This record gives sequence, structure tokens and C-alpha cells, in this order.
Amino acid sequence: MPGRNHTVVTYFILLGFSSLSEMQVLLFVLVLTSFTITLMGNILIMLITTLDRSLHTPMYFFLRNLSFLEICYTSVTIPKMLANLLAEKKSISFTGCATQLYFYLFFATAECYLLAAMAYDRYMAISHPLRYTAVMSNRVCVLLVAGSYVAGIPVSFGQTTLIFSLPFCGPKEIHHFFCDIPPLLRLACTDTYSNEVEIFVVAVLVVMAPFLLILVSYAHIMVTILKMSSAEGRRKAFSTCSSHLVVVTMFFGSGSFIYFRPKASYGGDSDRVSALLYIVLTPTLNPIIYSLRNEEVKGALRRTLGRRCSNIQDCSLVA
Repeated sequence: MPGRNHTVVTYFILLGFSSLSEMQVLLFVLVLTSFTITLMGNILIMLITTLDRSLHTPMYFFLRNLSFLEICYTSVTIPKMLANLLAEKKSISFTGCATQLYFYLFFATAECYLLAAMAYDRYMAISHPLRYTAVMSNRVCVLLVAGSYVAGIPVSFGQTTLIFSLPFCGPKEIHHFFCDIPPLLRLACTDTYSNEVEIFVVAVLVVMAPFLLILVSYAHIMVTILKMSSAEGRRKAFSTCSSHLVVVTMFFGSGSFIYFRPKASYGGDSDRVSALLYIVLTPTLNPIIYSLRNEEVKGALRRTLGRRCSNIQDCSLVA
């Protein structure tokens, strides 16, 4: 691109919310609180669904993996964001930026496909209950989860390689709080049209394909629920799906807003707010949604705490 000097870029500046200088401490407290809730809530779900044998079912096997992904997913971006909120020099190395983008894409892609697998699980449980145990065997569940992780490898490796093979001229300022594809494309001093096309194709495969699978699954689920003669049966069936639907809407809605737009429209405050939704808010709400709206999880938590209290009392009696 004429008029721009080609220099070797060794680091980037993550501007994040630097325009809100008077709110940096408040943002730090809010994001740290959300991150703490995310870690504690998802770790608790993983422990409860592992320790309580009544939750050793496909539904909770998927939920346990979703909680694991949420922990990894947020740990890739939020710690650096927290550090930059209080730092004067909000920089990240070239290698650090590439590493962050790689793992962000890997965990985000895995979560998209895992959410689709969870929707398929609910479809089989509600629409084909007699075949559910045979179809959703341990082997099938493991393959679905493994496939979700494997799908993230070519996406993250391919997109990271393509982005960081571009020449960067400066300025080095990324108008975001982490290294994401759209703001990085704006820094490239070459024509990025082919990259934009590739990003769109990948976004269709990673975002739209799983989302369409989820829509088809829930369309069949709704038909099945409406055919139920019992109001109580309809309520129970819908309650097992409502938590997943809320999570899917928040995650895919905010993600689609970012990745299905032309490069010229990137960089506004709306992008950073949308990113906050699926990187900070959604992982925070997930354990709350799945625990407070799920009687089985709450019951397992009470049983686990009850056994713990009983063991403490027994130990004190022995002492």
C-alpha cells in the first residue's frame, strides 16, 4: 500500500478501553469479579458432575466439557486484559499476540461444535427417548467431544498462520482488548480481500453450520414438545433445553455480529462491547444458568455438601 512504511513489528499496543481512562479501575474490578465467578462456577460444575454418579449421563458429560472450555477460553484473553487495564504500557509481543489468537480460535471453535453436540443430545433425549441410550453411548459422546476439539486445530492454525504472514506497517495499535482477527486485519499494509473471504468461509463453517444444526435440532424438539399431551411433560422437556438455548443465543449472536461484517465497519466501540458479551459475560452466566435453572445440579450440590458436612462431623467425633 503506497505511503506506508514497512517495518518489522515486534509488539502491538492493545488499546482496549483506554479512551475510558477514568473508568479503568472500575472496569478492572468488574472484569475481575466476572472472571472469578467464571472460574469458580465452572470448576464447581465440573466437580459436581464428576463426583455425583447420578449426573454421569451424556448431558452432564457435555456440560462438564463446556465448563472446561469456558475456563480455558476466558483464561486466554481476560488475564491480559486485566493487566492492561492497570498498566501504562498496554503492549503484547508479536509472538504473544499470535499465541493468544491461536488458542482463542481453538477454544472458540471447539465450543461452537460442542454446543451443537449438546443440542443433538437434547434432540435424541426428547424426540427419540427409546433410542437415546443406544445412540448416545459413551463412545459416541467421547467422539463428539473429541471431534469438537479436533475441529479447532485446522481453524486456529490456518487463520493464525494467514494473519501473521501479512506485512504490518504501523501503527501498531490494536483497537481491541485482545488479539482478534478483524482489528489485526486493519493493521496489515496490503490488500486483505482474500483474507476477508477466507474468514467469511471459515465463519460459515465454524459459526453458521453448528448454529443451523442447533436450529434444526430445536425445531424437531419443539414439534415433539407440542405433541405431548401432558402439560407437566412439556414443562420438563422445555426446562432441560432452556438453559442451553440462552447460552447459544448469547454466544452465537454476539459472535456473528463480529465476524459477518466487512472490514471497513470494524473497530468501533460496539465491537468491544460485543466481545465483552461472549468473552466475559456469557462464561460468567453459564454456570449460573445451568445451576440455578437445573434441579438435578442443585440436588447433586446439596448431596455433595451434605456428605462433606457428615464426614467433617464424623471426623470431629472420632477426634
